[in-house]
Amino acid sequence: MRVHRAFAALLALGTPALAQDSQQQARAIAGEPVAAPQRLTLADLPEPTGKPIALFDGRSLDGWTAWLGYADPAITYQAKPGATPIGTSRDTKSDFAVREIDGAPAIWVKGETWGSLVHRADLRDYHLRLEFKWGAKTFAPRETLPRNNGLLYHTHGAPGEVFGTWRPSSEFEIMTGSTGMIVAVGGKLRGRTNVSFDPTLIAPHLRYRAGGTEIDIVNGTPTWNVEAATDAERPVGEWNTLDLYVVGDRAVHVVNGVPVAQVRDLATIAPDGTRVPLTHGQIQLQSEGAETWFRGITVEPIKTLPRVVVGE
Repeated sequence: MRVHRAFAALLALGTPALAQDSQQQARAIAGEPVAAPQRLTLADLPEPTGKPIALFDGRSLDGWTAWLGYADPAITYQAKPGATPIGTSRDTKSDFAVREIDGAPAIWVKGETWGSLVHRADLRDYHLRLEFKWGAKTFAPRETLPRNNGLLYHTHGAPGEVFGTWRPSSEFEIMTGSTGMIVAVGGKLRGRTNVSFDPTLIAPHLRYRAGGTEIDIVNGTPTWNVEAATDAERPVGEWNTLDLYVVGDRAVHVVNGVPVAQVRDLATIAPDGTRVPLTHGQIQLQSEGAETWFRGITVEPIKTLPRVVVGE
């Protein structure tokens, strides 16, 4: 999920004053654009401290719970949608199922109705690996926008707490051109990372950069998400491997072996305004407008994060 997508799409479609304002905000936050992208690699991969566990058994959705948002996804980001989320009030077999593709079983996410599959395991200090690929279908209101989905981690809170559709979490974005982007899902979630100003992006024009300007990712502000360092996704129709390394309140996002983002100091904001470290939670697989397949979902315990190295 990319929060405030409607605003970003408006900028992309051509509102010069808004686009200029958003670029000025990004420049004020991160400074002038950098001359060249970074070449990032991984070093010191952690040794697992236990056996891998499969979150998908290859036969069923045992361990996963479905939740659906609004019947009309176009109202999802409205302040007062005037409708009730579907939630668990209907059978979701036409939304999420186990089907065979490329000769093997996978989790099929239709994408037409927005929502998610949440795994029951409460995870901390782990390396998660999965494979995903896009299906052929996209749905309104995003049928002309980039395909969109997401791997949400450190999930907590109530079903539908965020826009009636998702639960609060940190997001490893799955979106054509932006897979690996960092998004804070929910207004009370925070995470720190480093960025550069990239005027070629739609708002907020911020791209992950090792050693760049430190920011706090906060929904509803000019730092609501941070683009992946590079587009490491394979062409639509091919399988991609995602690796998510999480230790405590820190995470590393890796796409097809390429590290594309890091986030640290993940936290929730308590009623008194204090920052409470977020160190564990569940996994959500999103449904957000594009048919998607997932397979090979495993986690193994780790104690350290890999190191992200900047190449020359």
